[in-house]
Amino acid sequence: MTANETAGWSDLGWHSWEDLALVRARLDAGADPNHGAYAFERPLHAAAERGSPEVVAELAGRVDDVDAECEGRTALWEAVFNDRPENARALVAAGADPWRPMMGGWSPGRLSLAGPTPGLFFPFPPGHAGLTEAETAAVAEADRLSGALGGIEGDGFSLACVRGITAAEAVVRLAGEPVDEEELEEIDPFDDEAMEFIGLTDVPGGCVVSQQWGYMASAPGVMKALSAGTVAYGMYANPKSGNQGRVYRDGEIVAWDTHPGGGDVSSDDSAEEILLKYLYVGHAEAYCFAGAGLRPTDARASAEPDTHVRLPDGDYWH
Repeated sequence: MTANETAGWSDLGWHSWEDLALVRARLDAGADPNHGAYAFERPLHAAAERGSPEVVAELAGRVDDVDAECEGRTALWEAVFNDRPENARALVAAGADPWRPMMGGWSPGRLSLAGPTPGLFFPFPPGHAGLTEAETAAVAEADRLSGALGGIEGDGFSLACVRGITAAEAVVRLAGEPVDEEELEEIDPFDDEAMEFIGLTDVPGGCVVSQQWGYMASAPGVMKALSAGTVAYGMYANPKSGNQGRVYRDGEIVAWDTHPGGGDVSSDDSAEEILLKYLYVGHAEAYCFAGAGLRPTDARASAEPDTHVRLPDGDYWH
């Protein structure tokens, strides 16, 4: 090891887990293969998520338990969730169990059935459940929806996807005032007054409230009103800090400051939410549509609203 290297993991960067020589040198110098620099991540989990199969195999041969859990999941689960099939194969070769129950019933093997490599752990063992009919439909819908919407272009916009109500009902709930085309054309996105204007569009399953130049469509007061008796998934594509999500159900917030499309799964998440997050990694906008049960055929609903209204004066942050 050089003078700049230490016998630990704290200074390893994202791609360091691909460097077998570096990881092996740390291990030989006394770095603990069972414990990482942070309580929420073991070295084997880090390598499974973003490292190379060679590093995974090296660590798997040195840990006390290849199926040790961290944050409710094993390293093999991390490899599957992050679409690292070669890392998954290296872990199975080292003795990891694909069918170990965890994460709301999503064992690594069962989760893989919903991903791009469903045959990763075949043959399918007896006594373990496959995908339900509803889960199979969700997988198919994720492929269709992500393709229909494409990736998010730009930032600075916001949206709220609301289940089971029309755009007309959304206008009533928000007490919005109609805006004519002439007034709409005069909007200056850089003017504070522009925050008063939001767009609305009907889509199969509900409606979308959006604002192309600001955060107001996902403001707490807006989502609280929209979600009465239903559920609303919202997000603001913050240019400074990335996608900021929130979920409201029947006027109450149930998830705050989430990272839609970012794959930040918790062991406390429901089985349905874990699948949703898995299917829409990298597709923040599609995640919001799917969470609310909306089924748009293209990106027009948020990019080109059917109508716009002006919001009445009020405090929309409570």
